[in-house]
Amino acid sequence: MTKPRKSKAALLHEDSPAYRVNGSGMLRKLKFIDLFCGIGGFRIAFERAGCECVFSSDWNEKAQETYEANFGERPHGDIYSVPDNVIPPHDILCAGFPCQPFSIAGVSKKLSLGEKHGFEDEKQGNLFFKLADLINLHRPEAFVLENVKNLKGHDKGNTYRRIMDILQDKLRYHVPSPQIIDAQGVVPQHRERIFIVGFREHRHFEFPSFPTEGPKLETILDADVPEKYTLTNHLWKYLQDYAAKHKAAGNGFGFGLVTGKNVARTLSARYYKDGSEILISQGPRRPPRRLTPRECARLMGYPPGFKIPVSDTQAYKQFGNSVVVPVVERIAKAVVTTLQHPVDYRPELVLAANDKANAEAAKRTPVLVSYRKVRRQRKA
Repeated sequence: MTKPRKSKAALLHEDSPAYRVNGSGMLRKLKFIDLFCGIGGFRIAFERAGCECVFSSDWNEKAQETYEANFGERPHGDIYSVPDNVIPPHDILCAGFPCQPFSIAGVSKKLSLGEKHGFEDEKQGNLFFKLADLINLHRPEAFVLENVKNLKGHDKGNTYRRIMDILQDKLRYHVPSPQIIDAQGVVPQHRERIFIVGFREHRHFEFPSFPTEGPKLETILDADVPEKYTLTNHLWKYLQDYAAKHKAAGNGFGFGLVTGKNVARTLSARYYKDGSEILISQGPRRPPRRLTPRECARLMGYPPGFKIPVSDTQAYKQFGNSVVVPVVERIAKAVVTTLQHPVDYRPELVLAANDKANAEAAKRTPVLVSYRKVRRQRKA
């Protein structure tokens, strides 16, 4: 008898086993909230780690639409409009808080427009302080925050130092050294993001390791792609001229032309404009093409059954703003494992206890047992 195939929804919502909490015998699923949830990358990752999502929030209505199509529930809107008592108790707070105020591209754009960036960006830059308020109010067991690599160097490091000061000194959370992780070990994309993990108690935590070399673009590319994704001759000439101009001026601006044997540059939310950061070569006689939204989904590690109910433009923005699912999944499993252990668990203590037990066993005097060999009597 053949097993029934799982539906697309089942691929996203497959139940995972419950976990022991704090090393106790109690079995239950850890609960998490999904803030600035976008299209649900954090949710897929933490559900795969055996956790249960109890709240989600994102201000973007198109992102809400995609989230609802895949998870069956519409996220709450702007976190500032959500009363604090609406957010239920939870063990883990997840948040990929807006990165535009801190990213290199975002800062450059705001400076060119005479706009403020970083914490001075009144629309997005101060959302971290709302996060801090929620952490202080709910005191979850742990939190996982994600942002762009440039967060660490923004404003000569002052932004990062202020964030760490709030998390460690003001909120009194144990925050192991944050890590900048490149996703190219698990997806064919060079994408560096900083992850900040914190625990209410002082716990031992180790970030997961990642392969130094991962898959290539050929693993996510479609064989047959509609013609609309091929650049026009006019746009292709413009991009080549633009790159040549900046190269002559000593600047690094240009397009990223790749084949299936390569790893892509970082997919950004501006990809819908011209696709210049990731252009797929179609040979010397044709202009290159953009990635399709479905290829972008694969590039970010989303499962095959993930639904894309929005336009191409919106899809490019959503995947460009997303986390890489397999990266967060590994971190989620490491966080869950840490919360499974007693608060005072330390691997070196476990090793020391094992070494002591082995030494004691070696000291024991062996008991010698002798056996008398019985000769058989031959039959006459």
